[in-house]
Amino acid sequence: MGNYYQPEIETASREQIHQWQSERLINQVKHVWENVPFYKNKMIEAGITPDDIKSVDDLHKLPFITKDDLKDQYPYGLLGKPLSECVRIQSTSGTTGKRVVAFYTQHDIDIWEECCARAIVAAGGTKDDVCHVSYGYGLFTGGAGLNGGSHKVGCLTLPMSSGNTERQIQFMTDLGSTILCCTPSYAAYLGETIQEKGLKDKIKLKAGIFGAEAWTEEMRHDIEEKLGIKAYDIYGLTEISGPGVSFECSEQTGMHVNEDHFIVETINPKTGEVLPIGEKGELVFTCITKEAFPLIRYRTRDIGILSLEPCSCGRTHVKMTKPLGRSDDMLIVKGVNVFPSQIETVLMNKGYPANYQIIVDRVNNSDTIEVQVEMTAEMFSDSVGDISAKEKELVDALKAMLGIYAKVKLVSPKTIARSEGKAVRIIDNRNLYKG
Repeated sequence: MGNYYQPEIETASREQIHQWQSERLINQVKHVWENVPFYKNKMIEAGITPDDIKSVDDLHKLPFITKDDLKDQYPYGLLGKPLSECVRIQSTSGTTGKRVVAFYTQHDIDIWEECCARAIVAAGGTKDDVCHVSYGYGLFTGGAGLNGGSHKVGCLTLPMSSGNTERQIQFMTDLGSTILCCTPSYAAYLGETIQEKGLKDKIKLKAGIFGAEAWTEEMRHDIEEKLGIKAYDIYGLTEISGPGVSFECSEQTGMHVNEDHFIVETINPKTGEVLPIGEKGELVFTCITKEAFPLIRYRTRDIGILSLEPCSCGRTHVKMTKPLGRSDDMLIVKGVNVFPSQIETVLMNKGYPANYQIIVDRVNNSDTIEVQVEMTAEMFSDSVGDISAKEKELVDALKAMLGIYAKVKLVSPKTIARSEGKAVRIIDNRNLYKG
């Protein structure tokens, strides 16, 4: 049996979970019908009213919501509560530079922080722990979610944010951090630096909660060995609330979805048909307790598999695998969502042809991204100095759009292979999605 933050919820019977989900879904559908015209119109188009939803078994009748809907309804079109009741936004980059903005009431934040608290307790956290949060703070959900969860558990919380590795390690040794929350690539980097400095015996870490980017089992073992910890996965997305939608327990065989707040389905990404548990498909989430930004049947584009196999930790909530890939062309680089369309927008605005390739790799456990761009014939005759100035200009423009550094290499005209079908825009050498 494991440690639980809310044992009566986390180990509830499947019947009880079904009952909660049914009651909450019925209420949520009424809530959006009355308060979000966009949803009401979508339901009318689908030929249904709230009366058609009598239990969670009717979920499949409701229409899907996509990232494009979020873009079209930006900023206030999906708001379920008056702005006067909203206390915060969080945000993530969208497909073409238009950001996704999610709204929260205080109730929404409390629930989100409870979900993160469950993840911390599942990783062995108690009020006696020192929780070291090195996810980014600000609009990114990582820092805020784990910070709030840590407070709920009663840990001493170090709101470190990312970067400034010297200071991270100083606080880690001086204050005796026991639980580290950050991206897996940053955890690996911290592990390397601590080893180089010969400080491993000064570190008291016992567990790490790592998410916001894809990572392999090999990387997990590497981090566990370098930092002398057990490394736990956590999953979430800003649209649904942030980290804590699901989290790993000590069994480390998938992440338990917080099913009292989120209903998860897998669908065939091409047909939209709901798949049986155990089949690989696109993950779709429905928020059944969120007030301000209540997404229903949101298509994540993440591919995964659900499992209801009994878990040795005693939790009864369905498990999902790590995302096994994407049904769209989004990349996650250093925890940041990157769409080729964003890169294309920058290149076109600067007068480059749409012939480019994005090469993603992982060097020393850190993601790298290089954009190779064909020059026009006029540029090709420029001096080396002019070309490197143009590369620098693109690096700055891409950093402004993506929020991360991407190396740029201008190549001579007609050197990037043309393809008959879909252009091969992305070469991802990280081999993250084995299996």
